[in-house]
Amino acid sequence: MVEAQSWTTRRMSNPRLDNTTAIADQAIDIPATPTGDVRNGGLGMYGLGSYFSPNVLTAVIIASWYFSNIGVLLLNKYLLSIYGFRYPIFLTMLHMIACAFYSSIAINFLEVVPRQHILSRKQFLKIFALSAIFCFSVVCGNTSLRYIPISFNQAVGATGPFFTAIFAFVITCKKESAEVYLALLPVVFGIVLASNSEPLFNLFGFLVCVSSTAARALKSVVQGLLLSSDSEKLHSMNLLLYMAPMAAMILLPFTLYIEGNVASVAIEKAKGDPFMVFLLIGNATVAYLVNLTNFLVTKHTSALTLQVLGNAKAAVAACVSVLIFRNPVTVMGIVGFAVTTLGVVLYSEAKKRSKSIQK
Repeated sequence: MVEAQSWTTRRMSNPRLDNTTAIADQAIDIPATPTGDVRNGGLGMYGLGSYFSPNVLTAVIIASWYFSNIGVLLLNKYLLSIYGFRYPIFLTMLHMIACAFYSSIAINFLEVVPRQHILSRKQFLKIFALSAIFCFSVVCGNTSLRYIPISFNQAVGATGPFFTAIFAFVITCKKESAEVYLALLPVVFGIVLASNSEPLFNLFGFLVCVSSTAARALKSVVQGLLLSSDSEKLHSMNLLLYMAPMAAMILLPFTLYIEGNVASVAIEKAKGDPFMVFLLIGNATVAYLVNLTNFLVTKHTSALTLQVLGNAKAAVAACVSVLIFRNPVTVMGIVGFAVTTLGVVLYSEAKKRSKSIQK
């Protein structure tokens, strides 16, 4: 008994075990690209990796990412432009509510990633600021779909790297190499060509789409600046869990003030056409799947692969929208979109070379 007690005492005095509680209380940062063993382990507690080969699982995730991204664009366009549900702020608020609900299930029950907590009031205010920028970006993006076709929306959205480089220089004084800045020229030139030849060009739709793209770029820069310390860094899924309800709270007064009695209008429309309920719920669900699959693609491949897939996604979304909605396109518009996409690819390659040289 004495020996057993002594062994227990020594065992319990192990400093590595004593730190277990302290470690659990710290913010956990999940790397963007885990090792192959971790990636092949599956999705959360269900371990889907044990049922599918790694290549098949990765292909399914990438396909899901494509379908969800293109699907939410098509559903937004159909609701806001074709179906006649002209309430982009209310629709965005539904997206945020769905993201908060599904994020809670994914983190707390499915354990897709470990739960992290807001550690201070300062961190809360930083996340709230990001939520405001996020709101502005999504509302402007949804609003633009009322006035311009998806193909043109995607062409404008491809100019994101241009705004990212500008905000990075203005806010953080970060300078890129001359090669990186030169790669941005075709990005801008291509969108000028596409704009001048767009048959359904609408100035207001164009401006709010540019505002949405700029806000997304600003969010990425501000997020890196505000949550750069190891103690405050949140995983993207946890960040969405906290940002979504904050964004919904921000959007609520604007919905009531700008869009008036949108709730009663939605209820009346639903009574006359129950299919609208399915559209709204499906639209909000797919909006969350965009964020979930975005994380899963990065986890099972890499951030660079996600960027490359994003460039291809814009072209695919534009083609699909033209086939479905039959919006007219011109040869010069296609050339402009292609030039912009080429510029984004050149920018990505220039950034990669610049980072390798700095290392």
